[in-house]
Amino acid sequence: MFLHKIDEELSLKLLEVKDAERVFEITNISREYLREWLPWLDHTKGLEDTKGFIQVCLRGFAENKSVNTGIMYKGQIVGVAGYNQLNWSNKTAYMGYWLGEEYQGNGMMTRVAKALTDYAFKELKLDKVEVRVALENKKSRGIPERLGFVNEGCIRQAEWLYTHYVDHIVYGMLAKDWCKQSSLKNKGCVN
Repeated sequence: MFLHKIDEELSLKLLEVKDAERVFEITNISREYLREWLPWLDHTKGLEDTKGFIQVCLRGFAENKSVNTGIMYKGQIVGVAGYNQLNWSNKTAYMGYWLGEEYQGNGMMTRVAKALTDYAFKELKLDKVEVRVALENKKSRGIPERLGFVNEGCIRQAEWLYTHYVDHIVYGMLAKDWCKQSSLKNKGCVN
């Protein structure tokens, strides 16, 4: 079982099928808010859809292709974050995240993204973490920017979002740069 404690309030746990009810609940409560940026909301209509998503996540974890976790805040799932894809050939993790609307704006996701980046470099010994964010999603873009990720460019019409295309900004962090700026220097961080 994957469980990663971030601090006294926050931890990440591997999603399990038994978490489907809570994941669907937070998705449903925040549906209108999340729909502005996430293309899968209209396909998540019920508990069975969320169970299917979690089963795909578990298969990806078992095959060492992804790590998707529930964000636990004071013992309750409030969102999902992780590596949607692990590219072992290129030693790259592709990070994704979402948080229920009522939990936004308190720095929680920045702490989660920092912990995931630390984990990618220190534990998985990867060389790069990449985050792709919709150009207009200023809140989500602020997360990698606050953590010092480099804006590596824009992918035009990267994603079809219900009625229109959105451009994505690609943010990247290299292990050598993370180690220079973080407290992980000389603590198992790959250079």
